[in-house]
Amino acid sequence: MKAKLHCDGASRGNPGEAGIGCFIQLSDGRTIKISEHIGITTNNVAEYKALIKGLEAAKEAGAEEIEIFSDSELLVRQICGIYKVKNKNLRELYERVRKLLSKFKLYTITHIKRDDNAIADILAKEATWKSGK
Repeated sequence: MKAKLHCDGASRGNPGEAGIGCFIQLSDGRTIKISEHIGITTNNVAEYKALIKGLEAAKEAGAEEIEIFSDSELLVRQICGIYKVKNKNLRELYERVRKLLSKFKLYTITHIKRDDNAIADILAKEATWKSGK
């Protein structure tokens, strides 16, 4: 089974109250929406956590191949090996992503404009408010 994952992270402040959003379309017609508050963190950490959560959910749903779409140029370029991961907080998350990606037969990751990632963006921004603060 194949999956398309749109993921996004958001924080109100940097660092600030943060949330993740994922929209997954599976080749069997199912869709999965994720919107979770993740506490206080940076936007870049939220981007990575959104990708991790989306990969886990897609794998759990039975996906063997995945197309990933993100509006975070940093995230996409780090995963593709264009940029090095120098930040130690991101390095640990990067390693977790690499491990999750190895569980798929095939994956692609593509940088897209924020407008093309609207559902994940909305889910992530809504989650920044879920803490009640």
